[in-house]
Amino acid sequence: MAGTVTPTSRRVLITGTAGFIGFHLAKLLLSEGFRVHGYDGMTDYYDVSLKQRRHAMLLQTQGFSATEGMLEDQAKFDTVADEFRPDVIVHLAGQAGVRYSLENPRSYIDSNVVGTFNVMEAARRLEVQHLLMASTSSVYGANEDMPFAETDKADAQLTIYAATKKANESMGHSYAHLWNLPTTMFRFFTVYGPWGRPDLALYKFVDAILDDRPIDIYNHGDMYRDFTYVDDLVRGIRLLIDAVPKRPENADDIAEGDSLSPVAPFRIVNIGNSDKVRLLDFVDAIEKSLGRKAIRNYMEMQKGDVPATWADASLLQTLTGYRPQTDFKDGVDRFVAWFRDYYGK
Repeated sequence: MAGTVTPTSRRVLITGTAGFIGFHLAKLLLSEGFRVHGYDGMTDYYDVSLKQRRHAMLLQTQGFSATEGMLEDQAKFDTVADEFRPDVIVHLAGQAGVRYSLENPRSYIDSNVVGTFNVMEAARRLEVQHLLMASTSSVYGANEDMPFAETDKADAQLTIYAATKKANESMGHSYAHLWNLPTTMFRFFTVYGPWGRPDLALYKFVDAILDDRPIDIYNHGDMYRDFTYVDDLVRGIRLLIDAVPKRPENADDIAEGDSLSPVAPFRIVNIGNSDKVRLLDFVDAIEKSLGRKAIRNYMEMQKGDVPATWADASLLQTLTGYRPQTDFKDGVDRFVAWFRDYYGK
């Protein structure tokens, strides 16, 4: 079902290396001997000092270099790509956050649509061996049949964030078809872990509980998420680098359950824990890890949010032999340990 990147292909350009997931992926690839160049805009969507700390840690590792710049600056990105000559591009940068997309939708168009187009253009021009780009479980939108599978129809996005990510998938497919550019899109499911973003629920909950501030629990806690530990996620991305999609000679040759396009070297892959966890159970685990109770502020469902996400990750396992499996209670403990150490709380 997949080709393989040759062992000599060791140069990976990652966008968003000062971000949560990009930082962890860069660390993993560097530990395996890859040469990695990071490209990050260092935007102030959240605390820039956290991003700077992540990059500073990566820069201590031989084989890592970085450029600060916006994806919308095509000339700058092209210069970086031309000089580094990557074999593989992993595009993780973009404007994140479902709720922020209600406040500042234009930033999602600029970063996620225009910026992604610039990345695809560079990948096409340089004829990279594999382009991998981040999507999100939010593209499943109003779908109610779970677990979500990559072959499910996903045409009812509920936020501009999700809509831009679905647009990226469509753009990626067209480039894969037109230019025979091997492309894999991965849909992430509620990623959490050390060095996480301050706008993510786990970070906000831990921070508030330690400061005796209330936490907002939407839909009165009747929500479910497929919490995916960040180390599991980046391991999945690492393995997918080698699972290069090939344009099928015959559509009938595509295995059942494979999202491989019948007309392009293009595939969509879920990366999730394949286990939906009730939000209140997640809060309970945080309280137990911290050794203190939360002040719970129960609220109605937030506009654009969905009551549940749950991944079918069988395609990832078929392609790579790997499936995320960190129990959310263990993952919460690891995050809390990092948070207390980093902030001295």
